[in-house]
Amino acid sequence: MKISLKSIFAASLMLAASWSHAQSADHVFRVSAIPDEAPTELQRKFKPLGEYLEKKIGMKVEFTPVTDYAASVEALINKKVDMVWFGGFTFVQANDRSKGQITPLVQRTEDEKFRSVFVTTHKDINSLNDLKGRTLSFGSESSTSGHLMPRFYLLQSKINPDTDLKRIAFSGAHDATVAAVAGGKVDAGALNISVWEKLVEAKKVDPAVVRVFYTTPGYYDYNWSVRTDMNADLKKKLSDAFLALDINKPEDKAIMDLQRTVKFIPTKVDNYKNIEAAAKNAGLLK
Repeated sequence: MKISLKSIFAASLMLAASWSHAQSADHVFRVSAIPDEAPTELQRKFKPLGEYLEKKIGMKVEFTPVTDYAASVEALINKKVDMVWFGGFTFVQANDRSKGQITPLVQRTEDEKFRSVFVTTHKDINSLNDLKGRTLSFGSESSTSGHLMPRFYLLQSKINPDTDLKRIAFSGAHDATVAAVAGGKVDAGALNISVWEKLVEAKKVDPAVVRVFYTTPGYYDYNWSVRTDMNADLKKKLSDAFLALDINKPEDKAIMDLQRTVKFIPTKVDNYKNIEAAAKNAGLLK
């Protein structure tokens, strides 16, 4: 019996397809996030979203915590996770490190004009200029809303945090920054407005004691990102899942309340050009 090369090729394609299908059926879709809050809080916030995504993409979804912001970048680039909740600056770092191989899928509508706040317990600190000669805590060094943009607006106000302040510190997370200010470890702190509002709502901070004295202008921030080489069908399923969330549906509202949003919208690389420029201006990106 004579077997043609064409038949062998067709058979090999079928075998490869069935093997690929078996692999994808067993695959766990791993998700991570920059650790801008306590690990337990990140897990709590992601759980219902993860369960929702499982149904939408037909794969088991697991949350994989990372130790720091840099680890979230490396995890996505090195294929240890499949999708990451990045801040604007961490996305820029990941895209830069991967030579343009990271795609931002969606962002919350609130992330089009995100803001940072500066807080203090001192009555004589009422403007950025009042920080001269004082101590200040940022969040993580790689945080958009906890370091990069607060630093950018300090520099815009002709205040160099490295030379004009008595000392700067990095708390590692937004809630830790508030704790440092409340505990008197620093005179002031800069953090994400969303976390600040959540801490106030949960009565974990007294705004009469720790108060906001400056709020930055808006800028693009957080997004959900994947690698550019992700299977196109999976990428579309993920985008569609986020965009389908409806605040008017009780089951969706529970997810969106934890994500602190009313709607997810598409995003793109160009939205983060100003973040990239601010990072280069501040000497945080070569």
